[in-house]
Amino acid sequence: MLDSLKKIFSGEANEPLNTTGKPDISREKSAELYAKAKTYFPGGVNSPVRAFKSVYGTPLFIQKGDGSHIWDADGNEFIDFCCSWGPLILGHNNAKVREKVIEVMQNGMSFGAPTALENELAELILKNNKFIEKLRFVSSGTEAVMSALRLARGYTKRDKILKFEGCYHGHTDALLVKAGSGLVTFGETSSAGVPKAFADETIVVSLNDKEALTKAFEEFKDQIAAIIIEPIPANNGLLLQEKEYLQFLREICIQNGTLLIFDEVISGFRIGFEGASGYYGIKPDIITYGKIIGGGLPVGAYGSSAEIMSNISPEGSVYQAGTLSGNPVAMAAGIAQLSELLRMGFYRDLNNKTEEFRDAVQRFATARNYKFKVFGIGSIFWFAFTDKEYIRTAEDIDASSMEKFKKFHRELINRGIYLGPSGYEVGFISSAHTKIDLEKAKRAIFDSLDLVFSTK
Repeated sequence: MLDSLKKIFSGEANEPLNTTGKPDISREKSAELYAKAKTYFPGGVNSPVRAFKSVYGTPLFIQKGDGSHIWDADGNEFIDFCCSWGPLILGHNNAKVREKVIEVMQNGMSFGAPTALENELAELILKNNKFIEKLRFVSSGTEAVMSALRLARGYTKRDKILKFEGCYHGHTDALLVKAGSGLVTFGETSSAGVPKAFADETIVVSLNDKEALTKAFEEFKDQIAAIIIEPIPANNGLLLQEKEYLQFLREICIQNGTLLIFDEVISGFRIGFEGASGYYGIKPDIITYGKIIGGGLPVGAYGSSAEIMSNISPEGSVYQAGTLSGNPVAMAAGIAQLSELLRMGFYRDLNNKTEEFRDAVQRFATARNYKFKVFGIGSIFWFAFTDKEYIRTAEDIDASSMEKFKKFHRELINRGIYLGPSGYEVGFISSAHTKIDLEKAKRAIFDSLDLVFSTK
């Protein structure tokens, strides 16, 4: 074992790659749990992508997580690259987060009243993030976005919101829309139950299209309250934008008296402590954050300048409230996790580790002339079955490539590697992923790619 690891680390390994699929893992207990769950929940799940509709097999019911590994109900062990969809940047069941949560829980779990922990976490964030001066804690990223939109409308006294095709901002009615036909369109509802009147207040344009954006402001002059964008779009593939385009958004908003909202539910505290705002050096007017600030517990936040935030009730006329906002257990987890992120060299080490992993996988695919790209930024990566050098819009994603991902996902699961169950989802690396973890994952990825590209 030691000799083989030395070979892997030194680049001397030359073992032949698998050319046939591995047997499917046992999912007997997960299948039983799923059958029962379908009698309780729509589709048997409490969030749609968990249903494994885009990949093979029944959903895996996870029983335990520790470090970079998870175990399902059948006892299968996986190296996890989903990390609860990103927030577990320290890995599962981190000791410092767990101990802080247990300590605080001794005194109670919810009060619906202020606690000193809210102050402590807010101070930790604000002292280390020059892009916001005040914030408000909520209980999810969706709630943060919903509140940010209301704030933008209340502050500007305008109604319309401009969003981009391919960016997801939670299941808020006004943003659960897709583009219609044409360069600039009102949103069309992409979910039953979203009133047309709500969608009509949302303008949808394609990403990376300055002409469409300019036309929207000409057509709806003095009507657009805010542009909202994931500065690092990571909910529909990884649609990395150029800094120059994001700067263009900043400038056109200033010219038109429109607020710029960066939805950093995924990128916030993941790319760096100041998120995409710090990475690109662009100051939006409002920023939304998600559950990474609660160590994986249900938390969200939105922040802005003191002047804009003064419009929030009880100081201002924009109402927003929540019994569990600033929940002490979530605040405790956030304090423990974000304190670790501020440790010297944390992001440098994590991002370097991820870059080495991405580069190794890409070198393998390139050497074999596979139509496969690894896109990434910071500690985020996305596997795409494409030969395009970059993908900046949702329209650039080849939907037919998802059939290859489906096979790829199955082979990885059978080799003990867990990715999110959709080819449109990104992956994450945590500080808990070890060199051995990543070498094992690379070997599994190489084997799986060989198998996918050897079959039709």
